[in-house]
Amino acid sequence: MPPARAILIWAVVAAAVAVPVALAAGSPLLAWRGPVYIAAGFAGVAALGLLLVQPLAIGGFLPGLSPAGRRRLHRFVGSALVAALVVHVAGLWITSPPDVIDALLFRSPTPFSAWGVIAMWAVFATALLAALRRPLRIPPRWWRAGHLSLAVVIVGGVVAHALLIEGTMESVSKVVLCGLVVAATATLLADLGRRAVSRRRAE
Repeated sequence: MPPARAILIWAVVAAAVAVPVALAAGSPLLAWRGPVYIAAGFAGVAALGLLLVQPLAIGGFLPGLSPAGRRRLHRFVGSALVAALVVHVAGLWITSPPDVIDALLFRSPTPFSAWGVIAMWAVFATALLAALRRPLRIPPRWWRAGHLSLAVVIVGGVVAHALLIEGTMESVSKVVLCGLVVAATATLLADLGRRAVSRRRAE
């Protein structure tokens, strides 16, 4: 790949993640929020941006990375995603425990809460599955099926959660980022599907 094209791809990905964060930082709604709530909110924005990097990394869509480098980046971003989620939920718990309890029990009147909780448990389940993969010697087919299924739940839940919230994120950049996350995930799934069909035909 020509260096100019590789730089352009990385620049577009960086902008897709950074621009929503920058616009959220300028939201007038932050003036009435405390530092813990703001940190929790930006952790959620960061998690949405990290979701874009995950399929791009493991799918080989980011230039300049070897297969081993793609796997390392995928694992690192996955760990960062779990950390961002913990900060997001912990910050919301500190600022308003009753709201978090209602969300966890699926009795919150706000629809976005349920989607956020579903995505949260899917992220934790993915992290647990990754941690137990080698100790339990999970077969590669089962690992891929479970991991990809949970990834679809995570993307769907996070995107629905983000789009339903009217908060500090600027609407246009949020929709664009969510669209990119869905498009990147769908492209990865389609690519993996084509590879699986090719392998079966080769056998």
